[in-house]
Amino acid sequence: MAINVNDVYKSVLVVLEQQKRGVLTPNEFNRIATQSQLEIYNQYFDDLNQLLGMPQTSLAYADRMALLDEKISLFKTSEKLQKNADHEYIVPKEVQELGSVICKNKEVQRIQQHEIYTTNVSPLTAPSSDYPVYTYEGKKIVMYPKNGIDDLIVNYLKAPAKPVWDFKINEDLGSYVYNPFGSVDFEIHNSDQPLLIDKILGYVGVLTKDQFVMSLANSKEQQINVNDQK
Repeated sequence: MAINVNDVYKSVLVVLEQQKRGVLTPNEFNRIATQSQLEIYNQYFDDLNQLLGMPQTSLAYADRMALLDEKISLFKTSEKLQKNADHEYIVPKEVQELGSVICKNKEVQRIQQHEIYTTNVSPLTAPSSDYPVYTYEGKKIVMYPKNGIDDLIVNYLKAPAKPVWDFKINEDLGSYVYNPFGSVDFEIHNSDQPLLIDKILGYVGVLTKDQFVMSLANSKEQQINVNDQK
């Protein structure tokens, strides 16, 4: 489902050449591509919040929700963690949002740091190895009780990896040559490739047809709001 970084870069270069906008170097492309992918990734969750607030009776709603769930599912993953010498479980750096924590085939309840004392002091709420609780701060999970628990399984949403168009230099021509082995593809849904290219072009000052229509619509909406306030 990944979007090939070379395909995107070549598409961008073709448009830039047609528009006589010069050359976008690989390093410049990589920086802009990272930002563009992150914006699309974050938009998935904004769209989800909007959909959840809409009536859920139409087929169009179901189709949009199914596609959005497919896009977000690309970033759902799980991993087994082992505690360190400080009785902490360090989650991967790529974790964007922590989901469920599973211990002994049961989902563990999360508590806040300020609840540790009151949770442990009461016989009724004191955690046990069969019914533990955990805190999560600074990419660290701490289980209570600290003994009697070994492995955890964590489910989480990961952040997309930074795309990289890697290259070698052609010694004869001095041109960039694509290196697939050192490159990293985009991780967003492949249906968003046109949007991705549009965003990258927008950052280098090329306004595509879709961007022009969106810009015009936003301008008209702003004008309507101004007129309504008069």
